[in-house]
Amino acid sequence: MANLVLMHTSLLFLSTLFHCVHLSDQFQPFQYNALKQIQQFLNYPSVLTIFDNTWDFCNVEPSPFLTIVCYEDNVTQLHITGNNGVFPPSLPHNFSIDALFSSISSLSNLKVLSLVSLGLWGPLPATIGKLSSMEILNLSSNYIDGFIPLELSYLNNLQTLVLDHNKFTGQIPHWVSSFNDLAVLSLKNNSLFGSLPSSISSSENLRVLAMADNHLFGEIPSLQNLTNLQILDLKNNYFGPTFPVLHHKVVTIDIRNNSFKSSVPNELNSYFQLETLDISINGLIGPFPPSLFSLPSISYIDISGNKLTGKLFQNISCNAHLRFVNLSSNLLTGDLPAFLREKVEEGAVSYDGNCLSGEEGNQKPFSFCHNEALAVEVSPQKLRHKERKAMAVLVSSLVGGIVGLAVIVGLSLWVFQRRNRRAAMKGPSTRLITEKLSTVNTVKLLSDARYISETMKMGANLPTYRAFALEELKEATNNFSHPSIVGEPSLIQIYRGKLGDGTAIVIRSIKMRKKHSPTMFTQHIEMISRLRHNHLVSCIGHCFECCPDDSTVGIVYFVFESLPNGTLRSSICGVGERLNWAQRITAGIGVAKGIQFLHTGIMPGVFSNHLKITDVLLDPNFHVKICTYNLPLLAHQNAGLMGGAAVSSNGLKSNIGGREKEEEKDDIYDIGVILMEILVGRPIMSQNDVMVVKDIIQVSNKMDDTARRSIVDPTIIKECSTESLKTVMDICLRCLSEDLTARPSIEDVLWTLQFAAQLQDPWRHDSHHIHRLSDSNPNNLQEQISRG
Repeated sequence: MANLVLMHTSLLFLSTLFHCVHLSDQFQPFQYNALKQIQQFLNYPSVLTIFDNTWDFCNVEPSPFLTIVCYEDNVTQLHITGNNGVFPPSLPHNFSIDALFSSISSLSNLKVLSLVSLGLWGPLPATIGKLSSMEILNLSSNYIDGFIPLELSYLNNLQTLVLDHNKFTGQIPHWVSSFNDLAVLSLKNNSLFGSLPSSISSSENLRVLAMADNHLFGEIPSLQNLTNLQILDLKNNYFGPTFPVLHHKVVTIDIRNNSFKSSVPNELNSYFQLETLDISINGLIGPFPPSLFSLPSISYIDISGNKLTGKLFQNISCNAHLRFVNLSSNLLTGDLPAFLREKVEEGAVSYDGNCLSGEEGNQKPFSFCHNEALAVEVSPQKLRHKERKAMAVLVSSLVGGIVGLAVIVGLSLWVFQRRNRRAAMKGPSTRLITEKLSTVNTVKLLSDARYISETMKMGANLPTYRAFALEELKEATNNFSHPSIVGEPSLIQIYRGKLGDGTAIVIRSIKMRKKHSPTMFTQHIEMISRLRHNHLVSCIGHCFECCPDDSTVGIVYFVFESLPNGTLRSSICGVGERLNWAQRITAGIGVAKGIQFLHTGIMPGVFSNHLKITDVLLDPNFHVKICTYNLPLLAHQNAGLMGGAAVSSNGLKSNIGGREKEEEKDDIYDIGVILMEILVGRPIMSQNDVMVVKDIIQVSNKMDDTARRSIVDPTIIKECSTESLKTVMDICLRCLSEDLTARPSIEDVLWTLQFAAQLQDPWRHDSHHIHRLSDSNPNNLQEQISRG
């Protein structure tokens, strides 16, 4: 019996010892510490604070904000989402994305990491590469910027990579195809540019390829070998001109708003799993295959905004599950299929802008579509032999998109010069040239994938860029009457007007001599049409006219949006109530974002923009917009876009050598001058003012908070936090450095100003206010600015 008791006691001891060892393994301190640090870095979610009383994080109840999954007592999944993905949480003053990922990297067994809508900002740290077990990474809906780091390629087990809705720049790295098991690659809504790497063709396990809403261009590599690809989402880029080659198992094709100019491939008829097809707003030509209506899985078709031809019939077979069809703005003839007609009243079918017979609404005559169809089918070689007969038709076939608009204007100059040489013009010489065009550079223009498509995500609220009729502009300006003239610098006249739909506009008329080649002119039209961004005053179209007084001169009218609420200077230094400190920081952020787009959002970038605070205007919603760009076409005319884009008139620029290699640093200097005026609240009118105020800021910034507040605008002394004020002063001084290499990058400026906004209470509690001048009553703000 004693032996039995001893044995039982021993077994009990061993069992207890095993249990204790198991508990010590379960509650590993380094995992506990990592999760606690993550909560402290994010100041969110509050549920993590329960770890003050327990280490049992593996049994935390999942919620929409936090989910922790463990396997064998190790954290393998971490999901943190900010406020159901609507508003990000308030990051602490000392937030550091490097420190955050340093703590995360200590969770070495992590396989799934999802940090969504948390307001994270700054470049993605290299420590991400330490998570070697990672299989799913989702960092969407943050403000992470910079290049996609090389260290991501170290995650050999990665299956899903989602970086949507961030601020990533640069090109898509070629190593994205190195992940053998990658199934989802989603980089939507960033600022990526360049082409899609050809190596993507070897990603045979890829199921989702989503690159929408970037600045990507060029041909799409063949994706025919991607037999598992189900979703292709490339909308709102500049891809083209050839329709992508895909495997027939694809389910969704969304290439809306690109620069595809080829025909629709017949292979689409064999895509039996295709459910969604959106090829709208491109320049696709050739016949539209009606058999797409009857594909066994199809439910959504949008082909609007192309030049697709073909005849439809009432008895065409259609899939009964079709829920949306948009055929608008093509060259279709015949009769609307009976099945589609039944869905018109439901709002599920649109077909305006075609030549369909027997239909009410906006239908064109059959002859229009017939002639247009002939135009898009005639080859350039045939056009050379039939130039006089086919020129008028070619014009119509090209006006559908921005590429066509560029061709029209550039080739109009060519025709204009040729007609002058032949002295064959009949009637008045003052007229819009839209009848006779040649095919010079047509092939090049149609194959240039960087041409702007009809709309652009950064300027989605603006009208489509188009060619205006001269009569429209005459009506808008009362025949260019003297009262509408608001400026006349050198060869440019400036008019204000209002279009027939009530849209207020500003018109710049520029006299162009025949020394300007069509190719040069076309390139500049392309550049101007692509400059669409939330923080840029955008051009919405142009018109070309022969000068009635000089046959060697043409006149180009550029039509811009009109902003009614004055300049940033008037709302900072004007009479009456002025913008508060948080509003001023947000205005500075808007300026930085506009310059960042000019530098990196288009190719080639636009630098040395000679920016002044009077070039920063306020739109109807009181967001800031820059109205100055360094466009060579306008600079050659001794004046700039919107009144001085390429010529600095206030003498603020330093004569610093090496400008050719560091052009972007010129704009950084100008931002520094604007920040200086934001700080002191009075106009900076000369280079001497800049030097004097800079010295004062330097001295006070090295002292204490009292000294710093003594030099700022008295209206903001009591409302700016100590840390926020010092941060803005620091970046202002760095921007104004005489040493180009010491000036920050535009990304550094933007990051620092966003950080200053977060430091400012109470404005930092909602990072969405970074994108607005005020979260107060907009009517009150409008009243303030109007009085200012």
